[in-house]
Amino acid sequence: MTTQTALYAQRRAALAKHIGPGGVAILPTAPEQQRNRDSDFLFRHDSYFYYLSGLTEPKAWLVISGDGKTTLFCQPKDLEREIWDGYRLGPDAALEALGVDAAFSVTELDKQLPALLDGAESVWYPFATHTGLEGRIDGWLGTLRARVRYGTLCPQQQRDLCGPLDEMRLFKDAHEQNVMRRACNISAGAHVRTMQRCAAMLRAGQEVREYHLDAELLHEFRRHGSQYPAYGSIVAAGANACVLHYRADAGRVQSGELVLIDAGCELDGYASDITRTFPANGTFSGAQKTLYELVLASQEAAIAVTKAGARFTDPHDATVKVLAQGMLDVGLLDKNTVGTVDDVIEKRSYFQFYMHRTGHWLGMDVHDCGAYTEPGEIGQVSTRKDALTGELIKDRPARILQAGMVLTIEPGLYVRPAPGVPEHFHNIGIRIEDDAIVTEADCELISRGVPVSVVDIEALMRA
Repeated sequence: MTTQTALYAQRRAALAKHIGPGGVAILPTAPEQQRNRDSDFLFRHDSYFYYLSGLTEPKAWLVISGDGKTTLFCQPKDLEREIWDGYRLGPDAALEALGVDAAFSVTELDKQLPALLDGAESVWYPFATHTGLEGRIDGWLGTLRARVRYGTLCPQQQRDLCGPLDEMRLFKDAHEQNVMRRACNISAGAHVRTMQRCAAMLRAGQEVREYHLDAELLHEFRRHGSQYPAYGSIVAAGANACVLHYRADAGRVQSGELVLIDAGCELDGYASDITRTFPANGTFSGAQKTLYELVLASQEAAIAVTKAGARFTDPHDATVKVLAQGMLDVGLLDKNTVGTVDDVIEKRSYFQFYMHRTGHWLGMDVHDCGAYTEPGEIGQVSTRKDALTGELIKDRPARILQAGMVLTIEPGLYVRPAPGVPEHFHNIGIRIEDDAIVTEADCELISRGVPVSVVDIEALMRA
């Protein structure tokens, strides 16, 4: 058994221990998705399935019993189909390659599952993640119930497999952290290449479009072995940067404007997520520099409180405090109207220019799984009225950060034209995002291979 195979086996053993001797876990990989007619979207495995198996093929299922036995169902060997669709591992090779205890063709699934469930106390599967899965499981349970007079025993409980798997995936081991560092290095290089290429094209008098910059990102991702972008890249020039989920399109990149790029590659199943905002021609204007350095200062405040023992919400609170004060200082908010910085925070007056959270979990999924509330404190609920919507919100204690968790730190400012907003700030959108591994003392920023300060960005783009 290889080191990598042993890692997946250890994860399956940990899950089996959690579900207990009377449990059976059922987990399919992702379905293939048709793009149009006889063309499919590029297949990407289900993250939970890959986490426990390492298998990237479609049409596969894992069944894990509480006694630790793992049964795999996968595509059978078919030399004719492999000519068209590529190599298949097959059940026989899967035993050694994946370290599972038994393997069958996926065509045997409906035949074998009732027997694997017979005598179990509970069946575990991911709730609300796979269309039609509940129906398949109901069918297998129905087969068992139809034979109770012959001595079959049907599970009496159905449990959500996402709960234990989310908690396992929230903590990244040394192997996962190393993969994520490599993914961030590739993504950082792609950002650097794109920033330099943008300035060089403008200096040469060439037309620059958002899709030109997107192409540079994709080139660098694949050139270094990334399998996919971790998400649809955001390449937003000028006013487009004020659209939070803008996608790279055909917008013209103008000298004198800012460009916001939110892009990261996926490597061996793990995502990176980096945002940089830079002047298209390589030089910040006065207004751009003022707001950029405000966002950077808020990120530095968030980074300073990101460490084991802090709450997940601490970086956001630190960010908001700096941004709120900065909005008053630079005139984005009128202190005579909104009051003090405490008033701005309490009434959420800053929401006009900063309307998202400062981070999220990162891992196999770019918005990775894992609870944002502290598991042992869920019962401590307080209710408050939202200052903007009047909606009643239930607050529970935020998750306590622990070493091995990975999250993003991504403050921003988005200034749309509006009455009372200084015109020289209009249509400036800025976000700075880095990926951080929580450590006992602080956090490790694994995405700083791309510059972040005004001085360093301008120097990079002159190169």
